[in-house]
Amino acid sequence: MSRPCIALIADPTSPEGCREYLADAVELLTGAPPVRVDSRHFATGGTGRGVRHGNRLRLQVPEQRLDFVPDVVLLYEIPPHHRRALAGFQRLLESHGVVTLAAGPDAWRTATEKNLTVERFRRDGIAQMETAVLSRPSPREAADVFERLGGDTWARPVVGTGGNDTFHVDSPDRLERAAAYYADRGTDWLLSRDAGNVTADGLRHQFRVFVLGDRVVHAREHLQPAGDTPCNTCQGATAVHLAPPDLPPRLAELAVAATTSVGLPFAGVDLAAENGGVVFEVNVQPAFVDGERELHAVAVPYVQAHLNALSRTRGGPRRGLTASA
Repeated sequence: MSRPCIALIADPTSPEGCREYLADAVELLTGAPPVRVDSRHFATGGTGRGVRHGNRLRLQVPEQRLDFVPDVVLLYEIPPHHRRALAGFQRLLESHGVVTLAAGPDAWRTATEKNLTVERFRRDGIAQMETAVLSRPSPREAADVFERLGGDTWARPVVGTGGNDTFHVDSPDRLERAAAYYADRGTDWLLSRDAGNVTADGLRHQFRVFVLGDRVVHAREHLQPAGDTPCNTCQGATAVHLAPPDLPPRLAELAVAATTSVGLPFAGVDLAAENGGVVFEVNVQPAFVDGERELHAVAVPYVQAHLNALSRTRGGPRRGLTASA
């Protein structure tokens, strides 16, 4: 099997740095770096082009002086607010049969827009805390929902990232401030009953579970000492890494079911063990936070899954390449 041409298409404005992990994984598995492409060229209004090349897709990016035919496309590290602009590009990849785990725009949208996630979970019976979707509610409407949810809730925007713009709302004053915040920004928001996910020593905690296909490849427990702050590592939470066998089976099953529900082949699922196990959200492109550990536990299996899929299209064995291939 000849060395494949792998395109790594990412948004360089993202501060997460996932593209570096993925580039390292590509080189580890194939012995060659990926072709790096700025995803903004293929967003709505971008000058990147995809043209037919026999029965393949040729990508042309004049600004980067790129003109090539990819075997595999890694489309990753696209900030949530920029994803809808890539829907046309996702459809282009799909129509040409390009090997990618980027899924389609419908799955991306369902997981990115949390109001759609809530509805999908209700449809499929995925356990979640009771949640209401609000769009510029009147003070009375917001207060009624807050009271119905028990007066201890979390507010978050329909589209957000990293726990930004997310608030613990456990008083009428906090509810008023959250409602004003979202109204000023013209965004719809969600109010969810608090899961009570606090450890015996007072730390807010939740799990981030990385799902690839029908299996868990890695997990973390996030411990947050600030009880009113989301359990994101970028918000100060500490990550404790877990091997898949150390994750409670109920949580592993729930994470896989949630990923399947939104239609993604790969995701990072945020959930809590309390209340019998409940899902908070499904992350389309979960960030990597621990160099070597998550390079090998997550990035390498993710790239390997692309290589396996490529091998199947060529009728070959399921394997990666090496530098000597």
